[in-house]
Amino acid sequence: MGIIPDYLTRIDPGHLSQALFHLSQDPLPYRKLNHTRPGQSQNTLYEADDYLQERLETWGYVVKKEGVQVQAFRCDASKPKVQQYSPPAPEDPWYTACNLYVKKQGTVRPDEIVLLLAHKDSQSWVDSPGAYDNGAGTVALLEIARVLKDYEPGRSLWFLFCNEEHRPWTSVAAAQNAKARGDDLVAIFNLDSMGGKSQQDIDAGLKTNAAIYTTPEGERLADLVAEVNDAYRIGLVQRKARRARPGDDDGSFINAGYPSAIATFGSFPYADPAYHTEDDRPERVDIPNLAMAAQASLAAALRVDLSER
Repeated sequence: MGIIPDYLTRIDPGHLSQALFHLSQDPLPYRKLNHTRPGQSQNTLYEADDYLQERLETWGYVVKKEGVQVQAFRCDASKPKVQQYSPPAPEDPWYTACNLYVKKQGTVRPDEIVLLLAHKDSQSWVDSPGAYDNGAGTVALLEIARVLKDYEPGRSLWFLFCNEEHRPWTSVAAAQNAKARGDDLVAIFNLDSMGGKSQQDIDAGLKTNAAIYTTPEGERLADLVAEVNDAYRIGLVQRKARRARPGDDDGSFINAGYPSAIATFGSFPYADPAYHTEDDRPERVDIPNLAMAAQASLAAALRVDLSER
């Protein structure tokens, strides 16, 4: 079984819960560029960035920032609730949104990179806490970084906290810049809305996870997530689904020429009844499910790193 089971036991549901409530309830009600809390000097997305950076630096990481110019979406109340985002107008304010990177240099094949990413912002057009979307993926990525702080990878491990609920997505810049540098991204895991599921699955007490792929290379990663779920007895109801075209932040990298990319959601099509609404609150999040999904992504990433060293 190797070292992986030991690392999986280090995923701490308490850490996940504490970080999730910090980022989506108290002190931060949202994580967006167009909202500043009373008495504060900077918007809530910048506050979230500071929190993530402080945590990561506590564990010995060096955090690098990459600024991207973005706008907030407008709200179109004539649309169904989950689709009320509308493109910003040219005259709307522009903001600098930051990609946050931390990197662990590989010791055997340092030029080969395993990338784990999550978008950290909440919806810019509605006052949603964004607990499942995507506080869940954000804190899962943060916890994986904590667990691996002393791990010595063979391939390089990168963690990227990006932004998807403003326009343009900052993962597009991240992917295009990686391609321009010639980065060799051999596997990309997008952690998004982990554990979010239908009311039926909630009522049934199911612990769900869905690996979403677009390309044959991505399907191999999706199969790997199912394999580690079984091998390490994580206990997820693991599903696999293909979408016809690239989407979400993994899609930014596929479009840039990196086909070995998947997203992990709690369900697909995404079925959380509070999706894109003010009810996406942290007390609704199934923390045990989130911890199990984080274990599956961690195990899959470690499998990639440990293969053919």
